[in-house]
Amino acid sequence: MGDVRPGRLKVYLGAAPGVGKTYRMLDEARRRAARGADVVVGFVECHGRPGTEALLDGLEVVPRARCAHRGGEFEEMDLAAVLERRPQVAIVDELAHTNVPGAGRNAKRRQDIEELLAAGIDVITALNIQHLESLNDVVEKITRMPQRETVPDEVVRRARQIEFVDITPEGLRRRMAHGNIYAPEKIDAALADYFRPGNLTALRQLALLWVADRVDEALQSYRSEHGIGGVWEIRERVVVALTGGPEGGTLIRRAARIADLPRALNSVRAGGTPMAGGDLLAVHVTRSDGLAAGASHASLARQRRLVEDLGGSYHSVVGDDVPAALVDFAQAENATQLVLGTSRRGRVERFVTGRGTGETVVELSSDIDVHIVTHERAGRGTLLPSRRRTLSTARRVAGPVAGLLLPVALTFLLDLDWARDRLNLTSESLLFLLTVVGVACIGGVVSAVIASVTASLLLNYWFIPPVGQFTLDDPNALLALAVFAAVAAVVAGVVDRSLRLSRRSARATAEAETMSSLAGSIVRGGATIPALVERTRETFGMDSAELVDEPPGDNGATVVPAGPGAFLVLRGRPLPSSERRVLAAFAAHVGSAVERARLAEAAAEVEPVRAADRMRTALLRAVGHDLRTPLAAGWAAVSSLRSRDVEFSDEDRDELLATADESMAKLNRLVENLLDLSRLQAGALTLNLRATTLEEVLPAALADTPEVVVGDLEEIPAVLADPPLLERVIANLVGNAARHSPADRKVLLTASAHAGRVEVRVVDRGPGLPPSPKLSAPPEQAGTPVRDRLFEPFQRLGDTDNTTGLGLGLALSRGLTEAMDGTLTPEDTPGGGLTMVLSLPFAERVDLPSDTQSVGGGV
Repeated sequence: MGDVRPGRLKVYLGAAPGVGKTYRMLDEARRRAARGADVVVGFVECHGRPGTEALLDGLEVVPRARCAHRGGEFEEMDLAAVLERRPQVAIVDELAHTNVPGAGRNAKRRQDIEELLAAGIDVITALNIQHLESLNDVVEKITRMPQRETVPDEVVRRARQIEFVDITPEGLRRRMAHGNIYAPEKIDAALADYFRPGNLTALRQLALLWVADRVDEALQSYRSEHGIGGVWEIRERVVVALTGGPEGGTLIRRAARIADLPRALNSVRAGGTPMAGGDLLAVHVTRSDGLAAGASHASLARQRRLVEDLGGSYHSVVGDDVPAALVDFAQAENATQLVLGTSRRGRVERFVTGRGTGETVVELSSDIDVHIVTHERAGRGTLLPSRRRTLSTARRVAGPVAGLLLPVALTFLLDLDWARDRLNLTSESLLFLLTVVGVACIGGVVSAVIASVTASLLLNYWFIPPVGQFTLDDPNALLALAVFAAVAAVVAGVVDRSLRLSRRSARATAEAETMSSLAGSIVRGGATIPALVERTRETFGMDSAELVDEPPGDNGATVVPAGPGAFLVLRGRPLPSSERRVLAAFAAHVGSAVERARLAEAAAEVEPVRAADRMRTALLRAVGHDLRTPLAAGWAAVSSLRSRDVEFSDEDRDELLATADESMAKLNRLVENLLDLSRLQAGALTLNLRATTLEEVLPAALADTPEVVVGDLEEIPAVLADPPLLERVIANLVGNAARHSPADRKVLLTASAHAGRVEVRVVDRGPGLPPSPKLSAPPEQAGTPVRDRLFEPFQRLGDTDNTTGLGLGLALSRGLTEAMDGTLTPEDTPGGGLTMVLSLPFAERVDLPSDTQSVGGGV
């Protein structure tokens, strides 16, 4: 039996839940089945949506596997049944899903899908943008909701097709409001939290940008596979060449203006929608021997920071032919424009060394526009460029030729009458010796030997008597000639050794700078495995680079181990041994990134368990006192009443009954708070939102705290809220303020209406928030701002333990407020103290007088 063709993966990618990914998957499944394809549904979650469930009619659905976990029963995809069925196409929803422990041999659904693909089964799946690993933290900042289940970007990038399912934020909110996404009891909370218009717009843009990058990668792959070297001017991509010289900043700013980056960057900084500026890529070519004219590592580091500040990217490539390396890089990146600085060499230097990099790039650039930018360092470089001190192919040819021709040219000059009248044999010998040293600098020791032999013969024939013959009658002349040859050989050897050591040092410096550049990109956040692999490809100028589990049988590929079970495979030009040493270091970094990714995946699987354990530990620690105290008081009162040994008066009996009643009421409030907090965290709190006035809820909210000054509330509009929940929020806020207020200062409650919302302020004159409050928190929350940690459950400002209460009041108040589409924020009270600001939307549109923006008492 031949090898099984791996299955093909197609991913429906959406910006948010409810955009229609599952519907599109099932619609495609029906279309494929109608065309005769063998299609089965391995796992689809319809979330009770009738329209989606209707698409399952006529499709074969593999029964799910049932498993028990922690006292509950769950359903997962039956991987073994799908593999045994072996369809052509399998529909498997929710790529980022984590399987219930014990449900199968894989922890993640993506691993199940990989097994299906390996068995030759095509898979169609779906994913939301927030589950991509590279965007997980960004989405959490936008939505303030952590995503526990993530998928490495590389898994999605390997898909044969990625189809983006798009819908406008307004359309998605309408779909939500009509009950097409969530159950009715969850709609209001979802619209007020995750599905806010700003959140949906940001998520949509993230998804579009990610898909655009994927399209760009596919385009580059297509061009590479088909050998397309010409530029496709789809968008402006400007490459600026950096030498490490002082002119780099000028070139970068000019290239940024060409790419129109300043305008795009300003739009982002102003908080608007990013404008479509071009791409800016800065590139520095490092020669394999490390020698470069005027390169400064410190200057390159500053220029790298400038490029990144302007929104561009910095790249370093290895190449002995600088112009060719620049053009190859620009063509590989589909660049439309290439920016270089005018030569820093002077006129004399350009005359001696020939045309420079800019002229050669213009000749090689084909359809890439080349900009030669003037700068203040133009024409002010050193006389001899570094390439005259390295044994390039041209120098290896020029050295022996110079060893033959330069002594002949010197002989012609010294044979002139004016020279014979003024110079003796000693001077002539020294001039020949200087010529030999010059040839050694050009072509090394071999060229110096050729020059030494040629100079000795010419010196003997033309300048040592008898002139015109190869004879040596004078012993002194013979000695002088022998010394000349020896000195010439020694000097040439020393010069050649010096050049070799210089090249070794320069090569080591180049390797160090290349690795420093890689380390810098890792520190700045470019340490994802795809980024490192791509960085390796472009650094060594290869056609492709990939990370595989097993080394391929392709003899034309360069394979380097990158850790246990991982190999870095590069295809393109053959690499010399000097570059292979640097490549091994790159592979080591890739291997470290692979190991970090594995550890991060393992840590992500453990984190939900750790979070639940932390919550359980904190709850048990708090319950140990707060629930036991009222329970003990009530128990003692009831036990006393049941005692037959003591005769209580009517007054004592009433007091004991009141104590028992008060204890049971306090215990009931604590239990309700705990249950409501758990419902909030589980998203299962049921809301009954309606028009509610403050006069309706304040009497009950202030019943336990009578010493409160209430401002004028007659002109405050009704708010959209759940009355019992709003009553509890205000009661918690007032009770918290009363605990912290001095005995002689009453709590103040005021309200104001502005811009479609009512703001209720609960003001105390207590100590407020000190600069460093003693707010206990687990180590992972050590960096959380103090004002946000106020709302953490089981925390109390100024307490080192929970002996004065569970600390649920503010946490529950914020959760209930946000569930009603409101906000709860702390502010400093002028003159000292803390003000909690509760903001809720109007129940309906209210036209306030133009001169009336605030109603109620002031602080």
